[in-house]
Amino acid sequence: MTSKVICIVLGGGQGSRLSPLTATRSKPAVPIAGKYRLVDIPISNCLHSGIHRIYVLTQFNSASLNKHIKNTYHFSSFSEAFVDILAAEQTPSSVAWFQGTADAVRQSLHHLAVHEFEYVLILSGDQLYQMDFEEMINQHIEKNAEISIATIPVHANDVPGFGILKTDEQSMVTSFIEKPKTNFESWASEVSPQMQAEGRVYLASMGIYIFNRKLLYDLLQGNERTDFGKEIIPQSITDHRVLSYQYEGYWTDIGTIPSFFEANLGLTDDIPQFNLFDKNPIYTRARMLPPSKMSGTHVDKVIIADGCIINASHITRSIIGIRTRIGFDSIIENCYVMGSDYYQTLDQIQESHLSQTPPVGIGDRCHIMNAIIDKNTSIGDDVQINCGEKLENGDYGPYVVQDGIVIVKKRAVIPNGTII
Repeated sequence: MTSKVICIVLGGGQGSRLSPLTATRSKPAVPIAGKYRLVDIPISNCLHSGIHRIYVLTQFNSASLNKHIKNTYHFSSFSEAFVDILAAEQTPSSVAWFQGTADAVRQSLHHLAVHEFEYVLILSGDQLYQMDFEEMINQHIEKNAEISIATIPVHANDVPGFGILKTDEQSMVTSFIEKPKTNFESWASEVSPQMQAEGRVYLASMGIYIFNRKLLYDLLQGNERTDFGKEIIPQSITDHRVLSYQYEGYWTDIGTIPSFFEANLGLTDDIPQFNLFDKNPIYTRARMLPPSKMSGTHVDKVIIADGCIINASHITRSIIGIRTRIGFDSIIENCYVMGSDYYQTLDQIQESHLSQTPPVGIGDRCHIMNAIIDKNTSIGDDVQINCGEKLENGDYGPYVVQDGIVIVKKRAVIPNGTII
């Protein structure tokens, strides 16, 4: 049935909660796990589920995302498969930016009209999970649903951050409440014994939807409703068959800096909740990089991407992204180093040293803890980051502090001897 499905990945808005990582790129283009982009997660889930027609909707800072999609997802000329970007555009019928998730899909419907399909799968571009959408689609068809919502059981302390659903014995949604703060005990649902044992008895919407084609057009055309979670879904429950598809695997929304940081560092665990080594790989851009090279470095719970040159003393519970260079006697702890988009030549590195300007990478004798180092940054020798007292939140020019995490901005230069 996946041949009758077309997918829309919502690229999100300005991504202010992930700032400064989204200062020059859209949320789906933010690097994850040292070598991927966020958008690779939903796209890979689709491809492994047999869904090969995918649109990615975006409107902010879409240049790097366009480049990534163009360089990554190539299909045979004899195939109908595609992954295409749909950026917000002015048309005779709409001159405004996307006003919300539903409005983004509404403004893109005319692009879908040229294809044959019966179901529309709508995904978020900033979540980390592995799901077989074919199971969800089959259940949608078997239960004669018009809308399906992927739900995940959550604890009571997580309820205020989600839209919560209540279902009947057929898993049909009977009621919906958006981010309740108090008095939600009556919203507990039937879940599996394992979920019940863990205290996860509230069904939260994951922001993953399946719509029948005709109903989607009927719901979006001729009205001004702009959001699926706040308007379309709650208002559809009484008049349409809305199915809850329970998912009990690993899933996290990584739309904030702390959640993004923890999701990445969690990948270094002995048995991570999100399995990078699954039989179904995450697809991303194929780079012709050399293997990484380390000398005299003690590593523990570390993921190291391709093309790195590392002479550090110790690296602990960290992700080291592509083309990262780390100097002698440096210590990296609890960090996500995104790496670089290019190599400097030996002559360029020598010129940097002569001019007292740090080359791209991390210098000698540095000690960096609890930090995100964005791409193409130049950190000099003897730099200390986040090694002392807890830092106050704020934007300090080349870096930002948020919830105890230092985020060194893309292309920032941190001079020799700097203490942050």
